[in-house]
Amino acid sequence: MRLMDHTLRFSLLLTLLGFASILANASPIKNNFGHCERVVKKWTVSSLDPEVNEDKHTLRDLLFFLHVPRTGGRTYFHCFLRRLYSKSLECPRSYDKLRFDPSKTKCRLLVTHDDYSMMSKLPSHRTSVMTILRHPVERVFSTYEFSIEVGARFLVHPNLTSATQMAGRLRSKMRGVSTLDIWPWKYLVPWMREDLFARRDARRRRGSDDMQSNGSYDMEEIVMPLHEYINSPMALDIVHNGATFQVAGLTNNSYLEESHEVRHCVQKYEILGEYVLQVAKKRLDDMLYVGLTEEHKESATMFANVVGAQVISQWGASNMSMENVANNKSEQSSSFSNSELENDDHQNSSFDHNSGQVTSTENDEATKQNMTVDRLMEAYEVCISSLRKEQAHRRTASLKRISPANFSKEGRLQVPGVILEQIRSLNRLDLELYKYAQDIFEKRHKHTMEKLFAIERWGSMFNNSNGAVFWKVYPLASTLILLFLFLFLFVNARRRTSKVKS
Repeated sequence: MRLMDHTLRFSLLLTLLGFASILANASPIKNNFGHCERVVKKWTVSSLDPEVNEDKHTLRDLLFFLHVPRTGGRTYFHCFLRRLYSKSLECPRSYDKLRFDPSKTKCRLLVTHDDYSMMSKLPSHRTSVMTILRHPVERVFSTYEFSIEVGARFLVHPNLTSATQMAGRLRSKMRGVSTLDIWPWKYLVPWMREDLFARRDARRRRGSDDMQSNGSYDMEEIVMPLHEYINSPMALDIVHNGATFQVAGLTNNSYLEESHEVRHCVQKYEILGEYVLQVAKKRLDDMLYVGLTEEHKESATMFANVVGAQVISQWGASNMSMENVANNKSEQSSSFSNSELENDDHQNSSFDHNSGQVTSTENDEATKQNMTVDRLMEAYEVCISSLRKEQAHRRTASLKRISPANFSKEGRLQVPGVILEQIRSLNRLDLELYKYAQDIFEKRHKHTMEKLFAIERWGSMFNNSNGAVFWKVYPLASTLILLFLFLFLFVNARRRTSKVKS
């Protein structure tokens, strides 16, 4: 009887220990708020560690364009940067994290979707950073539309298996970089491609073309509805607050191991996002240039007069010319092929610079005419017009494959307010960062315009068509100088006379 009591007690003890072990494993310390707060705070302190160095608003040896997806960065790369930097100065395979080599000795321009953690691979004391931000709601719309647009290009194939196999064969033959190699599209496009095929197959099985529609953003028989997209685990992980995480260096593509735990903690506990926002704001403050997609004309003008002027001044005419305008135009045309793998959004086309598939060898030839800020802006206006036409053509061709679904600015206005509010709520950090960027942009733009106005005002005194202003000012200035000289001689003569008398 006593033996049974001992056995029963021992069994009960084992059961209790097992239950306690299960509870401990179900809520490990690494998942609680206290641990996460310590992890995030430690990362914040290390990220905000003050550096003693020169002014970060002065261009350094390497320009790192941190390209937040769907902000218009493609335009800046093709229409500005490729006219300022010769091909030999571009970092090879910028967008391809797996094969990117930052150690190239002559590398002076890096343009990539990689986040700020890329700085761990770069000589930070010799690197300037720039970026462009877009209103978060508009960026979510654009990301959704572009994911579908690129995914729809694969619908020329009879089924998903065929599309996937063909994509694999094309990627293996390409020496350059495809959309499926680039963050975030390497996650978003395959996901959307699979969804598009699933919906097309369902329509074929149903054998009916009768579709219910509340607008192109809620046409579930053809494409994933917007409300489903924004609440998906994929969007929650990559899209929402994407700009803040990218500027902070906390995307799922980060180079730093500790970044991933920090990111997961912030996603789990919303309140910890304030620390990430603090770091992102500090990094915007330190950037050479912060542009805004919505302020298109002002952003372009400021870029040309801040970044462009410094590049022209520091690197000299040997790296740029008006010849590059023509050469880059041919580069651009050859870069935008009809391959369904090509990415309209990334900047280094879909080709390796060493592949010989783009005609850019002329860029390194001796220049015939020096680049200036004014010429840079003139070339930009021509280039952006060409890019917009090409983009519109490719977009129209792609969206035909999911007709009658079609995306437009007018269509966005029909999206219910409750969905827009949900997007704003899911992108709270991005909204705050965008407002902060607006303040930075306004101050820097005002300073730039005041500086330009002062230069133009003085320049007009000497360079107006008739020289009228100059010749009005010149006699007055000459008279004053002569009067001063006469007075000076007169005073000296009186002093000498006084000395002789004494």
